[in-house]
Amino acid sequence: MLKGKQSWQFENKPAILVSSSVAGPFEGKGKIANEFDIVYDELWMKEDSFEKAHRLLVEDAIQTIFTKSNKTQGDIQFLIAGDLINLMTPTNFAASTHQIPYLGIYNACATSMEGLAMASFIVNSGGAQHIITGASSHNAAAERQFRYPTEYGGQKPPTAQWTVTGAGFGLIGQSNPQMKNQPVVASSTIGRVIDMGLTDPFNMGGAMAPAAAETIYTHFEDLQLAHDYYDAIFTGDLGEIGNEVAFELLAERGFHITREKFQDCGLMIYGDDQEVQSGGSGAGCSAFVLYSHILNEMKRGIYKRVLICATGALFSPLSFQQGETIPCIAHAVAIEMLGGAE
Repeated sequence: MLKGKQSWQFENKPAILVSSSVAGPFEGKGKIANEFDIVYDELWMKEDSFEKAHRLLVEDAIQTIFTKSNKTQGDIQFLIAGDLINLMTPTNFAASTHQIPYLGIYNACATSMEGLAMASFIVNSGGAQHIITGASSHNAAAERQFRYPTEYGGQKPPTAQWTVTGAGFGLIGQSNPQMKNQPVVASSTIGRVIDMGLTDPFNMGGAMAPAAAETIYTHFEDLQLAHDYYDAIFTGDLGEIGNEVAFELLAERGFHITREKFQDCGLMIYGDDQEVQSGGSGAGCSAFVLYSHILNEMKRGIYKRVLICATGALFSPLSFQQGETIPCIAHAVAIEMLGGAE
């Protein structure tokens, strides 16, 4: 299963059997709002704190998986998920609600692809039949922890990004070779922590871009793929600035694809009239774009093979206050349609 330095190739092609996506009210006014399963009409979601609202995001996303798949918690061997908040408390509390054996993970905004890679590895090797995996974030909860409470009305520079309120989850299981129009996980590349010495928390896209370029380049080297192998490559949440930097870094290493094929999930959510500075971010960003829009596009026949490279800035308020730099990581997962589109 190990290919090259840091990639896995999944011979048994674990499938994304069903997926779910839930979004906040601001995301529900964006470009792909009609593809979400649930859109909340306000940030509090009838809870008395933003962190409890965040918990609800996860609970509802998992419940939607049950509804779509006709599975119960007893049918699921593991839940692999995480978020941005202190010790992942929203996901931890949601796991207590659903009572699925739970592996909590944290790689900041790269958590979504970390979980999908781990779930695919376990299913591919026969360690489980069904695993639910995903990630989530809540704008107001993240702002309170990492920056300033939104009530302060703090100003942000154009390089800053808007933390997504949303969650994306998938049910990973064994694929059915007889079934058409089935998205399967073909391979993944686990990234290394890259620290370029950057310290600006309002330019995380620029900080994460080198990690994204490194992981993408390694993925193609490990698996010996032509540069045009995928119909599209999606970075997680680099935003406008980070996505452009990553594209240029890849070009400098002799990796050439068309600009149209190199997209960013953080730029696909919001409309042009929504002020989000450089774009969307957050652990839920790549998660709910993948588990809604990208998979729908694959089922519609727009894409046959895609690579999603989620990026994470591995810093905390404490490390920032102590003058530390921002180490970053990126994990890539390749998804292909088994049997072609209908």
